Amino acid sequence: MDHAELAALLTPEGLRLVDSLQITSTADAAAAVSRLRREGLSPDLVSAAVGQARLRERAIQKFGPFSSRMLFTRAGLEQATRLAVAARHAGRFRDAGVRRVADLGCGIGGDALGFAGIGLEVLAVDADETTAAIAAYNLAPFGDAAQVRHGLAEETALDEVDAVWLDPARRTAGHGETRRVTASAYTPSLPWAFDLARRLPTGIKLGPAFDREDLPGDVEAQWISADGSTIELVLWSGSLAREGVGRAALVLRGDSAAELTATGDSPDAEPRPLGAYLHEPDGAVIRARLIGEVARSLDAGMLEGGTAYMTSDDGRRSPFATTFRVREVLPLKTRDIDAVLRREGIGTLEIKKRGVDIDPAQFRRKLALSGGAAATLFLTRVGERRVAVLADRLH
Repeated sequence: MDHAELAALLTPEGLRLVDSLQITSTADAAAAVSRLRREGLSPDLVSAAVGQARLRERAIQKFGPFSSRMLFTRAGLEQATRLAVAARHAGRFRDAGVRRVADLGCGIGGDALGFAGIGLEVLAVDADETTAAIAAYNLAPFGDAAQVRHGLAEETALDEVDAVWLDPARRTAGHGETRRVTASAYTPSLPWAFDLARRLPTGIKLGPAFDREDLPGDVEAQWISADGSTIELVLWSGSLAREGVGRAALVLRGDSAAELTATGDSPDAEPRPLGAYLHEPDGAVIRARLIGEVARSLDAGMLEGGTAYMTSDDGRRSPFATTFRVREVLPLKTRDIDAVLRREGIGTLEIKKRGVDIDPAQFRRKLALSGGAAATLFLTRVGERRVAVLADRLH
């Protein structure tokens, strides 16, 4: 979104137009553009309004009903924290006694909404002028409790805040298509961010695949997954870090939450042959290197072959892993697998893989799936063997 589109949008006419549009497909968008242009509306207003209507539809996954009164940029929405996760971050600040927090690199204001929503005062800062203007709109309902500034994180005075939330830019600048940059190119820089975390209680949001070798030794590292996707790593310092916790995996599924914590990396459980059950640890658990803790709670061992899968003869369950009942173990050969799938009448097949160089999408195209049954197929290694494990997901 450029300045002309934003100016056209931030008018009573523009905002009413966005609210009136219901766009759920490319065809809807094209029809809306044609109709609005025939009605004589300006190109900037039409482009901005239709674009916002499409972004609001996409934003429902992250912001639920709140998306219907928010404004977005495409890049801002992609990088924004889900509101349910932002609320959990905010709760940690509140529990630590924080009353005023600086949100540096606030983007469209997703995390700031979480802070303000539980009564904290927020100073939200973003280096991009358009993004800061959109954050100001999104935070306007909170009045003076949520101030938004256009500026650099490094130049923001922090003498009147109790703590900092920092989301370094990890992609190239822009409001549309962006690309990831290496950690050395984050803005503000990681050395600056880590130094700040030593001086003030700070939460630093990073990508979940951040190189563990670059983690500071004096922070709590918390990996977070939501509905099966590992979405972020947060480093907590000062009073925001929990005593005795060096590694944590927070697993969110729907309205439920479970967290596994440890002082540091957990040693893996002993490997064992494939048993009656196969357990797949949540991505946050894998990133936090706490698989061993989960395995021991399940009376399971690591599946022979060096993958992250666990196995047991006990159907015990855990919120930190998905459990499957093993049906059959097959050679990793399309012909053999296809024969069993036909015999079992499996038309719906979930394919997972670890430890083998196979593209599941391409592999699926080689199978003749038909029938009303469903199953999960693991393409992996057991010891030195490449195998396919046919299993049933336990719900």
